Amino acid sequence: MKAIVLRRNSNAETPLVELKEVGIPIVPPGSVLVKVIASAIQPSDLINARGGFPYTTFPRIPGRDFAGYIATGPRCGEQIYGSSGYTHGFTCDGFHAEYRVIPESSIVTKPTNISFKQAACMGVPFSTARILLSRANVRDVETVLVIGAFGSVGSAVTQLARAQGCSVITAGRSKNADIDTTMDTNLSGLDSITQGRGVNVVIDTTGVPALIEAAINKLAHGGRIAIIAALGDVKLSIDIKDFYRQEKSLIGCNSLSYSMSEIAEQIRSLGADFEIKKLMPPSQGLWTEIGLEQAVEIYKSGSASTGKFVVVFD
Repeated sequence: MKAIVLRRNSNAETPLVELKEVGIPIVPPGSVLVKVIASAIQPSDLINARGGFPYTTFPRIPGRDFAGYIATGPRCGEQIYGSSGYTHGFTCDGFHAEYRVIPESSIVTKPTNISFKQAACMGVPFSTARILLSRANVRDVETVLVIGAFGSVGSAVTQLARAQGCSVITAGRSKNADIDTTMDTNLSGLDSITQGRGVNVVIDTTGVPALIEAAINKLAHGGRIAIIAALGDVKLSIDIKDFYRQEKSLIGCNSLSYSMSEIAEQIRSLGADFEIKKLMPPSQGLWTEIGLEQAVEIYKSGSASTGKFVVVFD
């Protein structure tokens, strides 16, 4: 079968990206073989291909998210989707390949009203969004500010928080945002929106220090801010006196701290809401469909700045 393979001879080298013919994996007890139909290229996949995660072992097939069907056993033909935690794509091979093995505990049935291509783009964004809201202990009566609300994770957070009953304020580099961060980096627009009360929770998906610092200043008493990104080795400046007196909390969230089975549990819990359209998948045209050959070039460039891509297998 064809697969994208990352190779690295030493930690000092940037991994090489190749399109290779490799063997179909052997299925151990307690696992199933998956025929992969589609697999998104997520930002963390690109970081991984640059050697950005110290725990990745090589050679390695990348790719965290997938959609396809079970190819062996009593559940053969069942349409499934999902995402890795710290395993597939890092310590074992990921989903930029025609076939892959997953544990039975990680099987998540694909909602019938969502295509394979849509499902292949949902794993990382929606599981990360669930983790963020859980870690921030978001309650349904609270006001939540989502920074980077129009990105993959941010839009998932926005949907989940609204579905939970929260009042959501969007911030991002868009005129459609409640706060356009290209014009208002201090988030001063929150003062009028919240009538000076501040917000209970901030979910930051950007890692921009100026926005994080501004958001901390806009937290209400007992407010929490959860972050999932950092732009390099950046530092934050926080007014410690205000922070402790207002009983604020800063929370880090990392989807790579979870097993594939734990990620599957997060995704599985959302299935019914997708079926009744309480939650919506990415629109069909949001992600560009590409083949493995094009995916190799995107990995070699080290950036998906020209758009969002999903690898589709013949």
